[in-house]
Amino acid sequence: MTGPRTAVDDGTETPVLLRLARRLEDSTALDDLSSAVRGVALALVPSHGRLREELHGRSLGHALHATLTDVPVGLWTSAAVLDLVGGERSAPAAQRLVGLGLLSVAPTALTGLADYLDVDRRARRVGAVHAALNSGVSVLYGASWLLRRGGRRRSGIAVSLAAYGLAGASAFLGGHLAQALREPPAETALSDGDAPDLP
Repeated sequence: MTGPRTAVDDGTETPVLLRLARRLEDSTALDDLSSAVRGVALALVPSHGRLREELHGRSLGHALHATLTDVPVGLWTSAAVLDLVGGERSAPAAQRLVGLGLLSVAPTALTGLADYLDVDRRARRVGAVHAALNSGVSVLYGASWLLRRGGRRRSGIAVSLAAYGLAGASAFLGGHLAQALREPPAETALSDGDAPDLP
């Protein structure tokens, strides 16, 4: 469970991004979105058993989702580098990297949904926006891949860069969940998988 916030009176102003994230935590307007994401998670994530445990990262000893997020981000970062400095000859490789990033979305999202069922209400609100942004990122990268495949490389690159920016915003919220809110709890990865989902 998320504990109370603590403030450090060191004379510095709270960073604007942190203030925005905290507003999401407190926004009851996000509860409908949160409920929708939770419904998807309940439909896709096993209610118990070894698979549920492994989605949390039991064999790793910490959240699997945090590890898997490096895969699409790394692939899409590599594609962006090739797009910006690689020239025309790097176009096929960049397209493949975009496609591989898309393929890695499903397992990454599934582990995130598993963790979503074990966080409290404030964290679920932030997580719901995180999930919505990631969905938008996936759609944009899918569009980019199709544009590239259709020979519209410049348009594909433009869409990819927009997606990359959106992914950065989503990554900030993911970091806020893990670092500021400490969600999901570290012990989730080491649980026996029989704990009930939080309401």
